[in-house]
Amino acid sequence: MTNKNWVLTLHCQDQPRIVATVTTAIADVRGNIQESNQFWDKSTNRFFMRIAFEAPFEVTRKTLEAALDPAFKRFDMNAMLTDANTLPRIIIMVSKFDHCLNQLLYQIQLGWLKAEVVAVVSNHADAKAISERINAPFYHWPVSKENKAEQEKKLYDLYLEKRADLVILARYMQILSNDLAGKLFGHVINIHHSFLPSFKGAKPYHQAHERGVKIIGATAHYATPDLDEGPIIEQETERVSHALSADDFVAVGRDTESRVLARAVKNHLERRVLINGRKTVVFSS
Repeated sequence: MTNKNWVLTLHCQDQPRIVATVTTAIADVRGNIQESNQFWDKSTNRFFMRIAFEAPFEVTRKTLEAALDPAFKRFDMNAMLTDANTLPRIIIMVSKFDHCLNQLLYQIQLGWLKAEVVAVVSNHADAKAISERINAPFYHWPVSKENKAEQEKKLYDLYLEKRADLVILARYMQILSNDLAGKLFGHVINIHHSFLPSFKGAKPYHQAHERGVKIIGATAHYATPDLDEGPIIEQETERVSHALSADDFVAVGRDTESRVLARAVKNHLERRVLINGRKTVVFSS
């Protein structure tokens, strides 16, 4: 290997010469830009940028950071430099429904999602066989009102122990506490049937069927202390009709959830998602 791949993401107050300064710094260490995306949020005057580039293998992180540091300081940037050759480490959490888990594992197997599953965590034992099939450690941690705090501490400790980059709530049917959601903000993605805002609680698709809705869908978002109100990463809708049964609604919904979550995870792992207050900037490939 003669070159190494890197991804630089940044945001700051918009002002002249940001792009020129950053790209010149990359060029000065013989970096070659492969992809560049940028966005100016007029309402906040914030500038967002993602640059994917390669540099000679002997150019170390320390060298890159030294070259870019003047730009970071000059523009007071919030920046992150990521080694794109290192597989992100993910923890997948699931309850009884395994459609989203299976979709993620399938896309990893195909190479479309580039990640290492370092643990599967569940409040039920159903996913144990799936975890064993991929040789991933499985943690069965039932949750009740009495032990919720204890189990969340185990999860946070596991996150630190495994040096995980992301926790994925792949239809994990437990609400994270405000404390844990706050600690892991920006590192937990949840999938939610968000196009059914009037149908909360149990069996939302059945409720939607009873009301005769014509569109159902799903949203992947970052988990926050505010339930299902975190910054949105990816969404999709599907048209349905009166001819479909409640079970048909569920099937369409599960298929949509699986696709939406996989796309959101991919964008996050490739550092294409930048949080912008209550929203996100997503530089899709």
